[in-house]
Amino acid sequence: MKLSSLWSLSTLFYLFTALFSLACVYPFVLVLTSSLTDEVELIRNGYSLFPETWSIAAYKAILSTPTIPRAYLVTIFTTVAGTLISLIVTSMIAYALSGRKLYYRNHINFIFYFTMLFNGGLVSFYILVTRYLQLTDSIWVYIIPFVLNPWNMFLMRNFFNEIPDELYESSRLEGAGEWRILWQIVLPLSLPALATIGLFYALMYWNSWQPALLFINNDKLFSLQYIIMQIIRNIDIAQNIAVSSTAGSVINTQRPPAFTVRLATAMVTIGPIIFLYPFLQRYFVGGLKIGAIKG
Repeated sequence: MKLSSLWSLSTLFYLFTALFSLACVYPFVLVLTSSLTDEVELIRNGYSLFPETWSIAAYKAILSTPTIPRAYLVTIFTTVAGTLISLIVTSMIAYALSGRKLYYRNHINFIFYFTMLFNGGLVSFYILVTRYLQLTDSIWVYIIPFVLNPWNMFLMRNFFNEIPDELYESSRLEGAGEWRILWQIVLPLSLPALATIGLFYALMYWNSWQPALLFINNDKLFSLQYIIMQIIRNIDIAQNIAVSSTAGSVINTQRPPAFTVRLATAMVTIGPIIFLYPFLQRYFVGGLKIGAIKG
C-alpha cells in the first residue's frame, strides 16, 4: 500500500513537472513560429504554432544589415572578456572580505553596500566615463564601468564563508599564501558560485546597450542589442510612413514586417546566450543557495 501510494505521488510530481516545463517552453516556441510567419497573416490571424504561410522576411530584414556580424563580434567579446574579468575581480574582493582576517572589514562592506542603495546618477556617471576614464569610443566602455557588481560580490563572499576554516588553517600550516589559497583551493571548491555569478555577469554584458547609446560614436563598436534597437526603430518609422502614404486602402501588403521583426529580434538576441544554460545547469542549482545564508 505504501509503495503504491509513493508511486502515485511520484507520478503526480512528474506529471506536474512535465506540464510546468511545457508551460515554460510554449511561449518560446510560439515566438519562434510567429517570427517565421508572413506579416499579413500574423496581423490577420494572430499568433499560431502552425501558421499557414511561412516567411523569413523578418530575418532577412535583420541580417541584411551589414553591421550585424560585426556587432555580434563586439557583443561576444564584451560578454566573454567582461565575464572573466568580473569573476576575477569579484572573487578577489569577496575573498578579502570573507572571514575575519581583514582589518576594517565591516567598514569596507558598508561602502559596497552603500553603493547598492545610492548612486551619483547618470550625469556624474557620464562625466566619470568620458572625462576621467577616457573611454569614449572604446570597446572597454562596455566592461570597465560595470566590472564589479556589489550584489554578486556579497553572494560570492557568503559562499566563501561556508568553506570550513580548518581548510584555510591547514593550508597556511603547509606554507600556502593567500594567493595560492584563493586560486588553488577556494576557487576550485566554488564552482557552483562561479557558474551562477558568471551567468549573471554574462547576461548583463550580453544585454548591454546603454553604453553604445551614451559613449559610442563609431558604428564599428556598436553592440548587438543597440543595432537591434536601431533596426526596430527604423522599421517602425518606415511602417508609419507606409501606412500614412496608403491611407484609405484596405491593406498594405508592402509595408515592412514590423511585428515579425520584433519577434525575430528576440530570437536573434537570446539565441547564443541561451546555450550557456545546459553547460552551467549542473552548477547553477547548487549555486542558488549562496544568497540564502547570512555571512
